[in-house]
Amino acid sequence: MASWLLLAAIFAAAYAQNNRNDGPRFVSRGHSFRTVVGDTLLLPCQVQNLGSLVLLWRRGPAVLTAASLMVTRDERFRLVDGYNLQITDVGPQDAGDYVCQISDRVARDQVHTVEVLVPPSVRPSPESRHAAARRGGAAVLECRASGNPVPSVTWHKLNDTSTRLGEGPQLQLSRLERQHSGRYACTVDNGVGPPIVTEFQLQVLFPPEIMVERSWVHTGEGFRAELLCTVLADPPAEVLWYQNSFPLSGTERVTMSVRGNNHTLLIANVQPEDFGNYTCVADNSLGRARQHVEVSGRPGPARFTSPPLARTAHAYTLTFAVDSYPPLDELRLLYRQLAINESFQQPGRWHDVVIPAPEPTGSLTHRVTHELRGLEAGAVYEAIVQAKNRYGWNEVSDIFQFHTLGGSHTAHANELSPMFSSAREHRLSIFLIVYTLFTFG
Repeated sequence: MASWLLLAAIFAAAYAQNNRNDGPRFVSRGHSFRTVVGDTLLLPCQVQNLGSLVLLWRRGPAVLTAASLMVTRDERFRLVDGYNLQITDVGPQDAGDYVCQISDRVARDQVHTVEVLVPPSVRPSPESRHAAARRGGAAVLECRASGNPVPSVTWHKLNDTSTRLGEGPQLQLSRLERQHSGRYACTVDNGVGPPIVTEFQLQVLFPPEIMVERSWVHTGEGFRAELLCTVLADPPAEVLWYQNSFPLSGTERVTMSVRGNNHTLLIANVQPEDFGNYTCVADNSLGRARQHVEVSGRPGPARFTSPPLARTAHAYTLTFAVDSYPPLDELRLLYRQLAINESFQQPGRWHDVVIPAPEPTGSLTHRVTHELRGLEAGAVYEAIVQAKNRYGWNEVSDIFQFHTLGGSHTAHANELSPMFSSAREHRLSIFLIVYTLFTFG
């Protein structure tokens, strides 16, 4: 038993001697750390057998600590649980290499690398986040982003977030049109913290544009007339109303109102002197626009209500409606057959029919039915109508096409098409036809 105790003592003495001979050594290892701005970071440094040697923390040439003494004046640094270095409220300036070093003749140290992740930040340009440019010109919006890692920048318009307009710090918009006005946004993201969205307001400046609801307003004595023009302009336009080139002002019967872009002129209890031409005029610093509206007691244009397919081979019942406050005095119908083959349309001659005016019913809308007889089977016809009251004739209706049953090439409704290639030619031709018939007929 004594021999075993002696042997144990010898081994213990040898172990102690070996430890003294080995000298100090690091128990911890060097690491790379990624931390976010504002966090607290702990850098380990654990040493055995340090003895009387001094342990230093260095960053580059600067000494942060010596033994337990804090050399740096930065109060965010302190030693924890021995020689572990703790940094609170980490900032971007804290990134770099930190060295835990044993101060003896043999250079022994342990290196920790710190990467500080910085959430994105944005500097917008223009700083006001408002840009203005004329129509046809160009505008540049910019988001100067910073952060670690380097952030990505994407652009979109706020009413269309599904469509990317571009990537990178600048959004360049050229050949600007009115519809380019609106709010734009850049989204800056680097995966550290939430993305940053910065909004801009783009204002496209343009002279006034006017759209009228109706260029011809039908009314009658004792009734009312409402004229509406929609004005688009930036900067906003001043809008004035004129009658026969004379400026209008509000009276008991004439009122003007504005709701958004809509400018309304309301004439109550219409009198004969209220008939005529009215003009909506809009002005801003970039230009002027105008649109004309006629206020008339003449009937409105006829609207055909009959189906395009006849029920029989040789007759067709034509129905249409005409708006007129006074009773109708006269109706005229022009119709003709279209001879159709594979290569061309060759119309027949016009037939002029006077239709008896319907009996007054006290209603604004007058509905008329007239049966055409003696038509060709399986043929295509077209018709126009004009109506007259005590104020005069209305505008010629649009062409209406219909076809009869029978024949080897019975047309279908979807095969019917106006014989003139453009609406302007159509209107001009119909005007010449009506003028000729009414003048020399």
